[in-house]
This record gives sequence, structure tokens and C-alpha cells, in this order.
Amino acid sequence: MPRSHREVPVNDRMTLAPDAARQLATTTKTTPQMRGITPRYLLRALPWVDVESGVFRVNRRRTYVLGDDRLSTYQDGDTHRVIPGDLRELPYLREADDALLTELAGAFAQVTFDTGQVLAEDGEVTDRLLVIVQGRAEKRARGRYGEDALLDVIGDGQFFDLDTWTRSAPTPYRVTALTPGTALSLDRAALARLGDRDPALRAAMDAYLAADGVLPGSEVPVDLSSGHVGEPDLPATFVDYEDAPREYHMNLAQTVLRVHTRVSDLYSGTTDQVRTQANLTAHALRERQEDVLLNHPEHGLFSNIAPGQRVQARYGAPTPDDLDELLTRVWKQPGYFLAHPRAIAAFGRECTRRGVPPVIDTSFGSPLLTWRGVPLLPSDKVRFSGGADTGTTEILLMRVGEAEQGVVGLRPAKVADEIEPGLAMRNMGVDKKGITSYLMTAYFNAAVLVEDALAVLQNVEVSRYHDYA
Repeated sequence: MPRSHREVPVNDRMTLAPDAARQLATTTKTTPQMRGITPRYLLRALPWVDVESGVFRVNRRRTYVLGDDRLSTYQDGDTHRVIPGDLRELPYLREADDALLTELAGAFAQVTFDTGQVLAEDGEVTDRLLVIVQGRAEKRARGRYGEDALLDVIGDGQFFDLDTWTRSAPTPYRVTALTPGTALSLDRAALARLGDRDPALRAAMDAYLAADGVLPGSEVPVDLSSGHVGEPDLPATFVDYEDAPREYHMNLAQTVLRVHTRVSDLYSGTTDQVRTQANLTAHALRERQEDVLLNHPEHGLFSNIAPGQRVQARYGAPTPDDLDELLTRVWKQPGYFLAHPRAIAAFGRECTRRGVPPVIDTSFGSPLLTWRGVPLLPSDKVRFSGGADTGTTEILLMRVGEAEQGVVGLRPAKVADEIEPGLAMRNMGVDKKGITSYLMTAYFNAAVLVEDALAVLQNVEVSRYHDYA
């Protein structure tokens, strides 16, 4: 008789194993996650202007341009030197020839200073122009009632005092070093020798001295009359415009996205592979866009701060006093502070130390610190000088909007194959390997309509902590 057969269990399990059951099940999937995606608050805070022609021209009233308040330097071995061409930032050296600038730059001598050292005394005749290479110093003067008044804090690249040095006049304030540092000193005798030798330089200096009381960046005045009695002759006037207004062209961020046809054909059942790849690439382009808007050497916001709109951190760490000083620069409808998250954290610590915690408000759907009602927007695109651990960073304050004469974002009004405003995705065809290529391009820029729409707090340190116990 044939023997009966029965299956013998291979183990003691009495139910179907999970691993085996999973072969008959589907999974719940997320879209691909990307660590590099940030809130991009700058792109959300800027009002965007649709540019029809690809060029945006900012027309302004004519202004007096008297030069910047920075001189760039470089290091030659152990010695710091002024870049000769940058001496054109001094108003009467704008048209000077290269040989004269090189000779003048070579006359600078390097000096060092310590914390607390007096660099210029109130009332003394100024015989040298000092350019701070590295370090911070404060300007103080005697107030109306004899009190000690803080006028300004100056830092890397700034110089003092051009006007009194050119005139060989008494310094109207005292300059004291806040940190150890290095400076470059130029004796006035060197300028006088060149002026005696070069008639064009002497004429430019005389024109500068004759323009007494004209502030850098001030607009040419409109002649008006008010409060008169009787029938006096009224002044006649007109509003003059800049001869060469600034024009902004579109910047771009661009890449070619490649997707194999077999991937898009076979694996797009529940997730469209091309759409997913395009979405992540668009995020990367927008991240680059925000970085360029801030840090581009020509068009970036940090590169377009007017001379009088730069503020130095008084103690290094950002304090409420520092942000208040920024608000005095952008006092007409300030919109947003923009800073690195570590700088915002450092500001929060200084507020806690002083017992004035900043108010939290909701903007763009997120709780954000505010100061005087102005939100502090975090952005990791704000760079550090010298490294994020021990270096310094900057805090930007801006007014936004075209009607407010502030900062506006620029983008094309219409782009072919547009998938988002100002962002196009163009099919470039399939190659012999079966790979489809898509050209992805983001067009953008930002314009500062009036100089006082932007101010910056510089040399901000973020590594200071306090014991609150």
C-alpha cells in the first residue's frame, strides 16, 4: 500500500511570515526629501516686479556722489597695503591717473594699535589719514552740556577723517580703539607734494573744499520759498535727473536636468519621475537664486549698501542698541531684518541678558523674533567672514516695495515653457542613449530704488554666550 504523505513544518511558525506577506503588499511612500530646502524668506518677502523688456531702469534725482567710505587693502607678506585703484573712492582722486595713485598708495605706512589707544584726539590738527585694516574704533565728542557722546563705530576699510585731513583742520572728535588692530597711515605732506606737482589734482581738491556742507549721496536741492510776507519774487526751479540711471539686467541660475526614458516610462505609475526630478531641481535653483540676490559681487544686496548705511557692531555681539541704530538708517517704513540663524540666536541672547526678550510674531506661517515690530528673517545664505565658528557676519535691514521706494525683486513678465514665475523648463530632446534633457532656467534680480532702503550691521560676532545663573 502506498504510504500517505503529509507536509512537515520546517519551523514552529503557525502563521504567514511578515517578510513573505510584504511581497503581496504595497508601501506608503513620501516624495523625495531634500535637506537643502529652506523657507527662502527673502524670496517671499520681496515684492516682485514683472519686467517686460528684460531690463529694469531706476531713474533718480541727481545726487552728489562724493565717494565711498571704504578703502580696500591687501596683504604683501607681513605688510598691508592700499589697493591703488581703490583710492578713487576719495572724491578728488576719481580722475587721477594710475601712476599718481600708485605713488600715493606707496606712501601709506602700517601702524598697530591696542584696545583703548587714542588714535585721534579731539581738537588736534589732523596730519594723517588713517585707514583701519582690521579692528574697530569709536568716535566720541563732547556734547552740548559737556557729556561724552558716542558718534559712530568704524571698522575694517573705513578711514578718518578725510575732510579735516584735506583741510588740515582740527579733528572734531576723539577716536579710541575698541579692539587691537592694524591701520594704514598717510601723511598729509604726501598729498600736498602731489597736489603741488599735479595741477589737475590741485583743482580737484579745491573743488572738493569749495563744496562745503555737501553730504555724500544727498540730492541736488529744489529751490523753494515758504512763510513769506508781501509779494516777493518766487524762486524758479526744476528737478534734475541722473544722466546715466542704473539699469538692472536679469541674472540667471541654470542647469540641464537629464532623465532616462526607461525611468520615466516604467517607473512613473504612482510618482511622475520627471515631475519629481524637476521639482527638486527647481528648489535647488531657487536656493541659488536667494544666495545670488544677497551675495552677488555686483548686484547682491550686501554689495549695494550706500556709504552712510553701514553700521559697526559696538561690542561685536548684536545688541538691541545695534538694531536700533539700523532702524535710524531705514526709518521710513522698515520691512524686515535678514540675518543668519546664528546671528539671530546671538541677538536673542543679548536681549535675554538685558532683560528685554524680543516679541515673537507669526510671519509667513512661522513664529519669528521681532524687534520694534520688525521681523527678523533667518537665512543661511548670509555669509560669514573668517568661518562660521569664529568669524563675523552681517545683519541686513530693508524697506520693500515699489510704492515705498524700497527693494523689489525683478523677474521676466513672461518666459516660454514657464513652470513657475520666472522659471522655465524647456525640453531639449532625446539623445542616442535614450536620455531626455530639460533646460531649467531661473531669471531674476533685485533693485534698490533709493539708497536709504537698505542698511547693514557689520562685524557681528555670534560666539558670545552668557551664564544666566
